[in-house]
Amino acid sequence: MMDFFFQGPEPGASEMPSLKDLFDASGPTYLTYVNWNCPHHRRSVMASLVQGVYVLERDRQWNRQGPDARAPAWWRFFHFELRQVLVDAADGSIFGAVYAFQPPFHLMDPTAAASAPYYVAAFRGTITKKGSAKRDLELDLLLVRNGLEGKSRFRVAVQAIHDTVAVAAGQHYRVWLAGHSLGSAIATLAAKTLARAGAAVLPTFLFNAPFVSAPVERIGDRRVRQGIRIANSFVTAGVAALLQGGGGGVHDASFAALAAWVPNLFVNPADPISAEYVGYFDHRRKMEAIGAGAVGRLATRNSVKDLLLGIGKGGGGCEPLHLFPSAVLTVNRGPSPDFKTAHGIHQWWRPDLALECTAHYYS
Repeated sequence: MMDFFFQGPEPGASEMPSLKDLFDASGPTYLTYVNWNCPHHRRSVMASLVQGVYVLERDRQWNRQGPDARAPAWWRFFHFELRQVLVDAADGSIFGAVYAFQPPFHLMDPTAAASAPYYVAAFRGTITKKGSAKRDLELDLLLVRNGLEGKSRFRVAVQAIHDTVAVAAGQHYRVWLAGHSLGSAIATLAAKTLARAGAAVLPTFLFNAPFVSAPVERIGDRRVRQGIRIANSFVTAGVAALLQGGGGGVHDASFAALAAWVPNLFVNPADPISAEYVGYFDHRRKMEAIGAGAVGRLATRNSVKDLLLGIGKGGGGCEPLHLFPSAVLTVNRGPSPDFKTAHGIHQWWRPDLALECTAHYYS
């Protein structure tokens, strides 16, 4: 949930902003041609657009304007233009942006262009500087309790996405969402809201999305991990059956309604915030293999924490934001020396990643 990058001192101190804000120093400058049919290219561009939102907010905090602004290079390099800046009314911080793809005609490959987005809505994660930290950390805590939906940041994001889908005039699949960490949670909630309502199923790119759970994936012994997950599945399924009773069908149908939404989920196993997605999807297959598929499917749709949080509220519990029916899971198996590297957005446009990609579909 928190993105701990060195961002330099506050304005007025010795001016040493981070080189990570500079596209020429840190961005994927090697990607001079984007093939939108290539998943590696799509991943790199989407991560760069999210980074553009981070730098927009840091430009605001540092009062970098005009030619001093560092954010525009993160989208202009890929022929996007900034259509809308999304501002949190609670503190005036920039948390998102809507980009429009405007490539020069002479660069258009008709085959590749058919797979390109028209618009991208991107959302940053937490910035631990005084210009935005208080609000970001407040939302991080609300995320744990599935409390983002009622907040102004989410409402602004959803309205911007609704407006962009309307502009796309029936081609909602050309409107893409992207987010990192807390921004992934906002993109997830927005995508789920639209998909469940039957409004649109949007291509979504989620980098280091928070999985609110005990970090079982960090346990070194594989058999211990499996044992804990199997026991947890039976406990979760039992609690769900007890609390939901005969009303579980509505909850199940709501989860199944999202099956057509297949987000692209990017995870680093050394990142304690998102690593549990690796075990979450792998465990679903294992439960089927041992003949406990029904228990596994029920546990897949629920978490004990959210079931208990929903006691007395009706409906059999809160729906866990972090549980997905389907996803294309990409795991960075390369070395990550520290948390900043494992959880950082910068890893996702490196050309030398050791990636493992698997598709998981709900049935």
